[in-house]
Amino acid sequence: MVVHPSTLDLSLTALFAGWAMTDEVQRRLAENRFGDLRFNDGVVIQHVLAAPLSITALAERMGVTQQAASKAVADLERRGLLSREPAPEDARTRLLHLTEYARNAVEATRALRKELQDELEAEFGEARVEDARALLAAIIGRFGGDDAIRARRVRPPR
Repeated sequence: MVVHPSTLDLSLTALFAGWAMTDEVQRRLAENRFGDLRFNDGVVIQHVLAAPLSITALAERMGVTQQAASKAVADLERRGLLSREPAPEDARTRLLHLTEYARNAVEATRALRKELQDELEAEFGEARVEDARALLAAIIGRFGGDDAIRARRVRPPR
């Protein structure tokens, strides 16, 4: 059975639209020297973006074990996105910091998301895009997701 996107319910339509836009951002990142980035890197980076933190704090914020956080951090370190430095108040504690490459990747991603939104506004009209954004934001708030966004604690659903 062939499913047409216009027959999907709102939750699947929003999900698949987000995936399609994210895939396009990833494609454009690859064209702009960030081809090694993965969507899931952002799940970790969002937590370190606001301020350096320990792996223990990262695991807590992500709702995962310290072992899982350590594994993700090791991968991001190996790929040049994170570094570990001694905490100023306790040299035994190592804090995670974004590298310059990671900060550049964040800025590139933000610019590409803005570029994509500008393209959609040109194609569908600013009012329709804003209405869609406002509706989806209201739905996020309706189900309690707005606090997680504000606190940079967004996680995939369980």
